Amino acid sequence: MTLSGAGPDAAEVLDGAVADAVRRTGASVGAIYLLSDAEPVLRLSVMCGIPPEFFAPWNRVALAAPVPVSDAVREDRLVWVGSQEDLVRRYPRTAVALPYRFALAATPIGGKDGCWGALLLLWPSAHPPLLTARQRGHITAGGRRVARLLEEHAARWTAGRPAGTPAFAQRPRVVTLPAARRPAGRAAEDFAERLPGGSVSLDLEGRVTFVTGGAAELLGLGADRLLGTLPWQSLPWLDDPAYEDHYRSAVISREPCSYLALRPPDRWLCFELHPDDSGISVRITRAPIAGAPRERSPAPPSAPPSAGRVAGGAGRLYQVMHLAAALTETAGVEDVVDLIADQIMPAFGAQGLMLATVDGGRLHVVGSRGYEASVVERVEGLAVDTARTPAGQVLSAGVPLFFDSPQDMARTHPLAPAASDKQAWAFLPLIVSGHPTGCCVLSYALPRPFAADERAVLTSLAGLVAQALDRARLYDAQKNLAQGLQQVLLPHGLPAIEGLSVSARYLPASHGMDVGGDFYDVLYRGPSTCTAVIGDVQGHNVAAAALMGQVRTAVHAHSSAAATPGEVLDRTNRLLADIRAELLVSCLCVRFDLPHRRVAVAGAGHPPPLLRRPGGRTEVLPVDPGPLLGVTTDADYPVTSAAFSPGALLALYTDGLVEEPGRDFSDSLDMLARCLAEAAEEDLDDLDDLIDTLVRRSRPGGRHRDDIAVMLLRAGTE
Repeated sequence: MTLSGAGPDAAEVLDGAVADAVRRTGASVGAIYLLSDAEPVLRLSVMCGIPPEFFAPWNRVALAAPVPVSDAVREDRLVWVGSQEDLVRRYPRTAVALPYRFALAATPIGGKDGCWGALLLLWPSAHPPLLTARQRGHITAGGRRVARLLEEHAARWTAGRPAGTPAFAQRPRVVTLPAARRPAGRAAEDFAERLPGGSVSLDLEGRVTFVTGGAAELLGLGADRLLGTLPWQSLPWLDDPAYEDHYRSAVISREPCSYLALRPPDRWLCFELHPDDSGISVRITRAPIAGAPRERSPAPPSAPPSAGRVAGGAGRLYQVMHLAAALTETAGVEDVVDLIADQIMPAFGAQGLMLATVDGGRLHVVGSRGYEASVVERVEGLAVDTARTPAGQVLSAGVPLFFDSPQDMARTHPLAPAASDKQAWAFLPLIVSGHPTGCCVLSYALPRPFAADERAVLTSLAGLVAQALDRARLYDAQKNLAQGLQQVLLPHGLPAIEGLSVSARYLPASHGMDVGGDFYDVLYRGPSTCTAVIGDVQGHNVAAAALMGQVRTAVHAHSSAAATPGEVLDRTNRLLADIRAELLVSCLCVRFDLPHRRVAVAGAGHPPPLLRRPGGRTEVLPVDPGPLLGVTTDADYPVTSAAFSPGALLALYTDGLVEEPGRDFSDSLDMLARCLAEAAEEDLDDLDDLIDTLVRRSRPGGRHRDDIAVMLLRAGTE
């Protein structure tokens, strides 16, 4: 978030807030993420205690992403990760990009005006893996304190939180924490100079702040050329991701480490890193054994990073690993496009994206960012061999093309530069199993060179994008098939029944093909009787949906001939036993006697319904359940009868609404009953909204592992 135009003290407010949170909690790193009003993303606004390059993969985080700050905001809770093992188990994508030992907490920044974002705090590896109640209180209080500060200044920055937050900048602000007092003077320098070997002091960003004469001699470079530089930039033979990674580990974990490095041509040096909250003390000595082995071959010297380039060897390595892990988690094509736009574009400083596939020898744009609709329309449907874009050449040759400027592109494709206002391009072929499937174009607002290592990284990422896009297209095809099947099997609408208001909802599992075995139906048998049925077939696949269709058809047929719900379930059970269905099926059948205001209920291994009586009292209807359908032919399905007074409401649901690992079923049922009991009379007039409330209260994070079906039926009040 940029605080420009938001008031002269806006930046200081957030700077002070993150520094105060770090001080109060004893954390080593702090960061504030703020929600964007324009899109469902969290953007890093202010940070301290760590170089900003370390957080480059998370400058912009999708609210739905499986990362701690998103979970904290989405689920409105404190997220605590006490160890590296815990991080690997719960957040593997984050663990790939930060393979170090540390503890982490993310808490929502929430106040009376809603949620602003999240406060992220990191501790060194020495922090205990479990939080005490006092520590938990300090962390959550830190989030509330930041929220109060934001609310107090919201009138100056914007029209208030509901109307929007201050505008966002491309890069977060970096706050420098006040360093602890250190003994200074000539005596300390003399002490360091008298020690054998050499000593170097680095700040937390890795820059040399002090160097002894012995260190300068061992490193082969004068102190005047070392001070203020990053060692791996001023000393090319240290420009190796393995060496930079030791520094990263020391900064994040605050643990000492050491490694050997070869100073050309044949001098081995031992580096010992001793970190604390102010920086790193580095002890340099000659390696005790000549020709000692080293971890990796030193990388050749490279040019300084260009603007927008991901700087630092280890930084590039872990950024690519992070993006690769993220691409494996994408599902549909839209997810792939969003990931490239949210993470790959900012990582490489691009302002435009166009992702196109090949269909019948022509380009089909599946996603774009930073281009006007007219530009996308001109590209859509172009022949692959057209001269208006280098995409065809990239696909036919299978190699990427990089153009530093419009003049560079015009040499081979004179018509292409005029297609948009971009000034530099990277055309990356998307190849799967040796066959070109599409092209990814990253474009830039200004001319810029592409360094050799940047080209290599982008080419590698193109291969990962190609695999992800190929999987995504298959997923979308399967999903469209599944959705079509689901729409055919579920009722297209519910009948209008005089004296009874009905609303129903089916929600597929958060991860899957959007198809499953949950079903519902309402069967109107004349002015005096109707039957409501809800059920759940085991599984979340096409087989489950197919069996669900058979069960729903059987119930539909038997309910017209059977006298009671128990008989409906008995006959359906016999049918499933005859066809030897291999999947388990639960079902609940309710017959409404509208003139006499009674309901008769029979269940087959299904969760019991909830009955809200007039006035709000809500209870679990005590249904004596029979066995699951299809298990045995010798089954009995008892019928329970209850009054259904004017204004009463019956809630039918599948277990996806109330069952969750680690959560007691009775607690979930009580929560659901309370939610119905607390509903105001006006809430009962809109059953669709009431279903939304039930689902939101049951699944506050918006994610559910199982399908959910809900049906509400309310007796008329007249």
